[in-house]
Amino acid sequence: MERIVVGMADCRTAANPESVLVTYALGSCIGLTMYDPVAGIGGLLHFMLPDSNLDPARSRQNPHMFADTGIAWLLEKLLAQGASKRRLIACAAGAAQILDDKGVFEIGTRNYMATRRLLWKHGMLLQREAIGGTNFRTISLEIATGRLLLQEAGKHRELSPGWRMKGEQPWRTAS
Repeated sequence: MERIVVGMADCRTAANPESVLVTYALGSCIGLTMYDPVAGIGGLLHFMLPDSNLDPARSRQNPHMFADTGIAWLLEKLLAQGASKRRLIACAAGAAQILDDKGVFEIGTRNYMATRRLLWKHGMLLQREAIGGTNFRTISLEIATGRLLLQEAGKHRELSPGWRMKGEQPWRTAS
């Protein structure tokens, strides 16, 4: 297996069935995967902030830092490699409330809402998500199978379609 590490404010795609895309330590950031099961092509975006209007110069240098420019880049790249938008399975993890105990900035919430809004704009919905809470997460996407694996609080599990953090609204930490 070839592990392709996607760093913070980074995005990678893969079509090799031997590849696994992985990103570590998702806090308030979001790891967004898109996978076309017919073409066997997938991508993983690890973005930090919801809107490139916060810093247009930085978004030109690194579009992967922001939801709006990063999602557009990932989608464009996958379509150029032969993926079909109608077959893409979009999944997200992250948006935790880390280092913001009082919820002042709500970066995770804003990232999640931007993700849903931008996918909707592209005619897509999230199929799987592990959103909110207070734990860091690691996700990996196996290109051969499309399996999305989640590591959180020392536990490993596969995110199956429709999976959501039990007992929580997707954008809020459980009480």
